[in-house]
Amino acid sequence: MRYFLSSLSANNPGKLEHAVRAHWAIENNLYWVLDVVFDEDNSRAHKGFSAANLAVIRHIALNLITERKTSKVGVKTKRLKGGQG
Repeated sequence: MRYFLSSLSANNPGKLEHAVRAHWAIENNLYWVLDVVFDEDNSRAHKGFSAANLAVIRHIALNLITERKTSKVGVKTKRLKGGQG
């Protein structure tokens, strides 16, 4: 069971459900992209703060890639093209 804090009225459970599902859709989409583009699930970094540091670097890279609107290719293609420079 999960509990959520909200300023929405409890009289409209459909609106509450939509808000919660929309939040998790954003979260799930982010982690799906990180796994597909950066193969994050197969990362072998476990010692010290290496996993957390690499996650921050991946998030920065993803933000930079998605911010760039010069070509209409996918995030994975932009990442691979960026490594050729």
